[in-house]
Amino acid sequence: MKPARIAKTIDWSEVRRRLEAAGQLLDEEFAPPPEQRRAILAARARALAAEPPAAAGPGFEALEFLLAREHYALETSWVREVYPLRDFTPLPGTPDFVMGIIHVRGRIVSVLDIKKFFELPAQGLSDLNKVIVLGDGAMEFGILADAIIGVRRIAKDDLQAPLPTLTEIRAEYLMGVTRQREVVLDGHKLLSDPTIVVAAEVAG
Repeated sequence: MKPARIAKTIDWSEVRRRLEAAGQLLDEEFAPPPEQRRAILAARARALAAEPPAAAGPGFEALEFLLAREHYALETSWVREVYPLRDFTPLPGTPDFVMGIIHVRGRIVSVLDIKKFFELPAQGLSDLNKVIVLGDGAMEFGILADAIIGVRRIAKDDLQAPLPTLTEIRAEYLMGVTRQREVVLDGHKLLSDPTIVVAAEVAG
């Protein structure tokens, strides 16, 4: 004997009503209010629009200055101070790149005109000239700069080999040249080179 089938009439309108009610309940429970939703969307838009910060790779802080209209730089770890060029005393009997001596905070500091040392075109002095005092604890002297540009960070991978147009005496004291054709001097080599050190000691 087959079981009797019980006929049921499905009220689809009631099913739809219950589903809509359940959906509305979920929206109310999980969806933020309109003000919060707008704030979330605005924050997401700002996050997407913002560029990711550049990774701070190996590099160093450098003082930029001008020599014979060329851009040069020195690692600031070798720079003790920058001093305005005022009165200086020439020293006879010294190499031509030894400009003379100046008084800096009670100290006598010799000043080298490295334009002559690097065989760069010479130019007259002006109010823009500054003395960059270099030191490593054992040696101290100043180098004449035509003007100071400022301080910026130079990445290690931004340095390239010296240009072939640079003379041998200049290339010997270079860390490299940046992509912007800025010549980066090696402060350690300048402070430890016997040719410069002897001249500085005579001037001091």
